[in-house]
Amino acid sequence: MKIALIGATGFVGSEVLKELLSRGHQVTALARHPDKLAGQLGLKVVKADALDAAQVAAAVEGHDAVVDSYNPGWSEPRIHDLFLQGTRAILDGVKRSGVKRVLVVGGAGSLFVAPGVQLVDTPHFPAEYKQGALAAREALNQIRGETALDWTFLSPAALLAPGPRTGKFRIGAEELLMDGDKPAGLSVADLAVAIVDEIETPKHIRKRFTAAY
Repeated sequence: MKIALIGATGFVGSEVLKELLSRGHQVTALARHPDKLAGQLGLKVVKADALDAAQVAAAVEGHDAVVDSYNPGWSEPRIHDLFLQGTRAILDGVKRSGVKRVLVVGGAGSLFVAPGVQLVDTPHFPAEYKQGALAAREALNQIRGETALDWTFLSPAALLAPGPRTGKFRIGAEELLMDGDKPAGLSVADLAVAIVDEIETPKHIRKRFTAAY
């Protein structure tokens, strides 16, 4: 498949890039700084700004699917506004390009921990992640009304960390997956497996899902 990847140099995107290439896909990585991505077999790097819908449209046209792992950075003070601005521009650009299939990587904060209660609204949610989580929730709420795209929104496990690729994990829907009385974890390598699995064999068209051990 021909896959366009946004955020290929990030924590999640770099693992998605490795997973896509290892499965033999042709990948176009959109990057503001193409020099950060070394040449690899099956990889094409295009200079593009995720905040510019026209640049996104030009870069993703002709692809089978788009993976959006854009994140301005958890330490970015404007993360809330930039995440929403980027998500809107990316989705607008994908629509303009004629590509239908897009997978958006969001956050765990919008997963439900009790009826009507999302993780981001709980008292002990880490303050340093709150603005990004609120933005991802708002993005999900906007995406839910999107009818022109075959979208999927993936909320990772609450505890996402570096670790080995096992290919073994659970899939959930709207609720936070737990490990006993604590949130379940997931390696970013296995998150990449879940992302590429969904691109190859779509099971969550116009739905949100999550993955964890």
